[in-house]
Amino acid sequence: MAKKLFVGNISWNVSDDMLRDAFAEYGTVEDAYVLKDRETKRSRGFGFVTFTNDEEADAAIEAMNGTELDGRELTVNEAKPRD
Repeated sequence: MAKKLFVGNISWNVSDDMLRDAFAEYGTVEDAYVLKDRETKRSRGFGFVTFTNDEEADAAIEAMNGTELDGRELTVNEAKPRD
């Protein structure tokens, strides 16, 4: 079953591909995207990464939370469903 991760404190320079590449070493990434402002198309500073396997997602959380990507320390945890 797929597990979605929230990735916060992303640098404005990080693209979807950069995010995918950063997490791909921990398993099969199904989807990775950085949210962008609708009007300015500028990064909102957070994104989501979806893994196909729960164990790989858990390993990515453990390894990537607190690490630096493009000069910013990432916050990584399991995404919460929207209400």
